[in-house]
Amino acid sequence: MLLENIEKILNSQIRIEAESSQIYLAMACWAEVHGLEGVAQFMYNQSDEERTHMLKLVKYVNERGGHAIITDIAAPTTRYKTFKEMFENLYKHELFVSASINELVHITLAEKDYATHNFLQWYVSEQIEEEAQAKTILDKINLIGDDKGGLYLFDRDIQQLAVTSAAAAGNKK
Repeated sequence: MLLENIEKILNSQIRIEAESSQIYLAMACWAEVHGLEGVAQFMYNQSDEERTHMLKLVKYVNERGGHAIITDIAAPTTRYKTFKEMFENLYKHELFVSASINELVHITLAEKDYATHNFLQWYVSEQIEEEAQAKTILDKINLIGDDKGGLYLFDRDIQQLAVTSAAAAGNKK
């Protein structure tokens, strides 16, 4: 049985994961209309992955005797000056999600809710991957600078990353 405060913070995380999915979806749309097919596909895949993260939390809350609450979410940014700005926002958002997960872990330990603490370890590991991936992509964008040829190659490379991560996501289920 979930403690009331644990249920409340897990429901807050459900909202954060839903917003994350929408953020990636909005980024996919922006990239697609700017001719960045690889970036768009990567973002569409990430949006799906974030929704899966949300659903995993929903199921956990409900299975542990709580009630997952689906709330309204903030509208994501839909326009960016550059694709670099978009990825900088993505990286900042992943840092925010990591901080939120870390706070959840802290609270579950303080409350001695070891089942939820154990459940959240998957999210801790996932956020390590998400942050590292976002940072690596941002580092590559910084290397490219304003080189249009580099942008073309980057878009093709990230499209391959999208295919690889979609296949990996299929294996995680």
